[in-house]
Amino acid sequence: MSELPPVSKLRTVGAHVELELGRDLADSPRYNDDIAPTRASQRTWSRWNVAALWVGMAICVPTYTLGGVLTAYFGLSVSEALWTILIANIVVLVPLTLNAFPGTRYGIPCPVVLRASFGIIGSNVPSLIRAVVACGWFGIQTLFGGIAIHLLLSALFDSWAALGGTGEVIGFFIFWVANIAVVIRGSEAIKHLESLAAPMLLVVAIGLMFWAMPRVSMSDVLAVPANRPEGASFFGYFMAALTAMVGFWATLSLNIPDFSRFARSQRSQVIGQIIGLPLTMLLFAGLGVVLTAASVELVGETISDPINLIGKIDSPVWVVLSMLMIILATISTNTAANIVSPTNVFQNVAPKYINENKGVIITGIIGIALMSWELLKKLGWLETDVSVESLYSNWLIGYSSLLGPIAGIMVVDYFLVKNQSYDVLALYQDNAGYPAWNKAGFIAFLVPVGLTLIAITTGALSWFYTYGWFTGSILGGLIYYIVARGDARSST
Repeated sequence: MSELPPVSKLRTVGAHVELELGRDLADSPRYNDDIAPTRASQRTWSRWNVAALWVGMAICVPTYTLGGVLTAYFGLSVSEALWTILIANIVVLVPLTLNAFPGTRYGIPCPVVLRASFGIIGSNVPSLIRAVVACGWFGIQTLFGGIAIHLLLSALFDSWAALGGTGEVIGFFIFWVANIAVVIRGSEAIKHLESLAAPMLLVVAIGLMFWAMPRVSMSDVLAVPANRPEGASFFGYFMAALTAMVGFWATLSLNIPDFSRFARSQRSQVIGQIIGLPLTMLLFAGLGVVLTAASVELVGETISDPINLIGKIDSPVWVVLSMLMIILATISTNTAANIVSPTNVFQNVAPKYINENKGVIITGIIGIALMSWELLKKLGWLETDVSVESLYSNWLIGYSSLLGPIAGIMVVDYFLVKNQSYDVLALYQDNAGYPAWNKAGFIAFLVPVGLTLIAITTGALSWFYTYGWFTGSILGGLIYYIVARGDARSST
């Protein structure tokens, strides 16, 4: 470190701010090179790379099942479900694009952005809430990927097919290693994977749609009535479903700076997200609805899971090719959506002890732990009626009610309180301008969470929980603005 200057500085390179590291930050317990601001040379993601990121993340097994989730759990018809998915993903574009701004401007990841609104140490609380959810999704997606690997190998080797659930567990760990290997190679590896996967996955999705269309009547599928009680108000069911669908990407609306910090410009991240997210989600969720409807004619039973549906096709060649595509799709989703965020979060907790590689391994281990019950069930060592599908369906509203206030606080802090200006050097140091714990952030977070807990435990204010992401983000942002402005006036 002796060759470093004593004091760090910032310099402007084009539209970006770049750090010239000095000993003050290099020695700070809040800094390491992996969560440092990205250099101008690292800003290589074009609008098409950002769009490919979203295509790669959106085409996955949970997206395929969304139509079925909305019709079965939320009482919508098929056509209502598809409209809800489209509207929800247009809505979620707002916090996604806005919260991406500080990442693109300063090159800083999500946990460092949160230091501005929750405090240098306090940022660990909302970050860890996000990380636990990501680790859970990592486990779920790895489970799907493991099943795909098992079915691929079963189509090639009869001896592997005889392994049954044990083969799925082995597939889980094979898939786990593949995901960890991609992320450890860094952001460029993720960018190249998404750019490779996106066009292939779109072609496969469109091809499957054309394959299914002759076997099912779209007019009959869209005419399937809703299963809500006759005469029940559409609005209540729609808003609950909309909240859940916004909650599907509520996680990324927080940690989008983890990716936008590599974007070439604000224009690249905004246009890339608009191109990549809404229509991809609608296309693949619609594909799930059509193929689920066609599954009765194709295989004699209703199957809402594309992995198991394809696994029943009596053609080893098509099964192998399809499983390879599903494996690629799930890796592209898992690496970007579920590993990058917690990796940065764990580094934020102890930057001097946890680097990027260690953060990736910690994420992987927690993902295994959270899926251990399902792995034990597949091995025949545990009996439980809890299904993975019901688990993530029930998460959607629950965790969006926690993440909504954080998203609202982040937007209000950057655009209205800080006026799009951070003291980047102070974000990496103790007692340098930002408090260890920001009172305004925690008040604005805990009030909506408290109201949510009241709604869950007493039944009062049930609407607040049902519309959790909207009520939480609006109330959290409003309270943060009032308290933060009050603190600023009292300190002057």
